[in-house]
Amino acid sequence: MNKYWSETIKGIAPYVPGEQPRAGRLVKLNTNENPYPPSPEVLNAMKAAVTDKLRLYPDPNCSRLRETASRHYGIPAEQIFAGNGSDEILAFCFKAFFDPGDTILFPDITYNFYEVYAKLFGVSYRTVPLTESFDVPVDRFFTNNDGIILANPNAPTGKAIPLENIEALVKRNQQAVVIVDEAYIDFGGETSIGLIPKYDNLLIIRTFSKSRSLAGLRIGLAMGHSSLIEALIRVRDCINCFTVDWIAQAGAIASLEDTETFTRNIQTVIATRSRITSLLRQAGFEVVDSSTNFLLISHPRAEADSLNEALRGQNIFVRLFPRPRIDKYLRVTIGTDEEMDILYEALLGLVRGTQ
Repeated sequence: MNKYWSETIKGIAPYVPGEQPRAGRLVKLNTNENPYPPSPEVLNAMKAAVTDKLRLYPDPNCSRLRETASRHYGIPAEQIFAGNGSDEILAFCFKAFFDPGDTILFPDITYNFYEVYAKLFGVSYRTVPLTESFDVPVDRFFTNNDGIILANPNAPTGKAIPLENIEALVKRNQQAVVIVDEAYIDFGGETSIGLIPKYDNLLIIRTFSKSRSLAGLRIGLAMGHSSLIEALIRVRDCINCFTVDWIAQAGAIASLEDTETFTRNIQTVIATRSRITSLLRQAGFEVVDSSTNFLLISHPRAEADSLNEALRGQNIFVRLFPRPRIDKYLRVTIGTDEEMDILYEALLGLVRGTQ
């Protein structure tokens, strides 16, 4: 351990992203990327943005992107913030809305970055246990707190929270900001964007990494009351006001404008998810109901870590979470139909060997 490290860094366990294997031919289902390419218009727009304009700093306010998002989501541009990925926006949220010593709430099984950021920024937290079926018990959040963070649909469980439950939670906690991370909302569930005009304590975060096939571009949006957006801008401008480059802004704008490609890719992923869920359940797997582009699966006769290693031996990569309550499950990203068929046949062969 480096003697020059801060005490915070010495005591923190950083977020561990999914492995990015570099082998040749493999089936990569471990990082919830979209298996289909982004809109051709995205690539065209990004190529067109590569000009001598790159000698200039990008628009720090991402004005065109926010105006495009405003038309797409029906939210005024001044109520939209653009950042370098939703994870960066989440980090800004911790500085914008929570003070050291505050206590925030989030589920015990959820996106691990919430815990990492809480520790990094010195914010206390309490976790609220999910039910046995991995649902979020909204009434357990009706308690004293200085903020709430929820992923809807949740990750890594894949389960969606009904809109009426989100509204009840926001309404009962108007003393604090409620952040709803909608990274996977396009694959199922019901967005909370329509609640923004009613509640000034609601902030919604979106990413272009999943449904828009732009994980490599790093684009995220936040939507909420203009006072919340102003707080995010203040944090950004204390760190790096030029967070989103010209090329990324151009690609994000084109993605929002091409609804046909977006809709087609979403529908294809959902259809594949439904088909593979049915096949796995028929084969004896437990599959948690999913409103995302991934599945949480287990088998009564096969240990998750053994399945994971065996799949790796066949160049099939899925995700294992060695954490209480979900350590018996594998998280499987929805790939192409061909990739899911390869996974399915591999899993069948492995569980047959346990009989």
